[in-house]
Amino acid sequence: MFGVMRLTNIAQGDLIVLGGFTAIVVAPMLGMSILATGAVLIPLAFVVGYLVQRGILSRALDKDPLPSLVVTFGLAIVIQNGLLEAFSADPRSLASGGLNIQSIHFGEQFAVGTLPLIIFAAAALCTFGMQMLFDKTSLGRAFRAVSDDKEVAELMGLNARTIFAIATGLAFSLIALAGFFQSLRTTVSPADGPQLLLFAFESVIIGGMGSFWGTFVGAMVLGLTQQIGFKVDPAWGIWLGHLVFLVVLFVRPNGLFPKTKG
Repeated sequence: MFGVMRLTNIAQGDLIVLGGFTAIVVAPMLGMSILATGAVLIPLAFVVGYLVQRGILSRALDKDPLPSLVVTFGLAIVIQNGLLEAFSADPRSLASGGLNIQSIHFGEQFAVGTLPLIIFAAAALCTFGMQMLFDKTSLGRAFRAVSDDKEVAELMGLNARTIFAIATGLAFSLIALAGFFQSLRTTVSPADGPQLLLFAFESVIIGGMGSFWGTFVGAMVLGLTQQIGFKVDPAWGIWLGHLVFLVVLFVRPNGLFPKTKG
């Protein structure tokens, strides 16, 4: 969303939580398997994102970033309080059928969790897919065109409003997938949004703005740092991740793999 529209989505963390709660509600309601739940959630999120962009966010797009910040901040408040009203403050999780405790063993001393491995593979696949979409397809060229110069792109026949709505729909689909995995991996509660937003921003800044693989690497750096911190002391995990973020910001303000274009 930022790369195409220069729109900073303050509501991203709360949208991830909303995706998690939606999966928790949809799965037992429809009596579907975990994979089927994810398959329903992603296109549903695309439609929601498309409509939100056309109905709300498009009115906040401007050269001044403040309106979009205010609108998405308001959206985050609405989502968080709506979830509190509907589900209370109690954390919940999506029943995984034991997937979250399964592991793949490599010898007697080494094992990898099945669910973390699936999440890693999905993240890598989504990163690769987005990179190919932007680099190799006509839709990706349209994204880059309206990002570089909206007025000229419209003179060439592109409908910027539709392109922006498709970009937001794709972003919401990825957000919903993140929420789905979050609800499988751990618990979600209405108050989790701001912390997830902070992790997302730190990953992007560590990796470099505008770089898909940079963001992927940034997330890996942040996640591994946190796990090392937790291993040393349970109170160090989140703190050590923030510390690494500040070090990268100080040493390489543009991130590890900066890229000026999407």
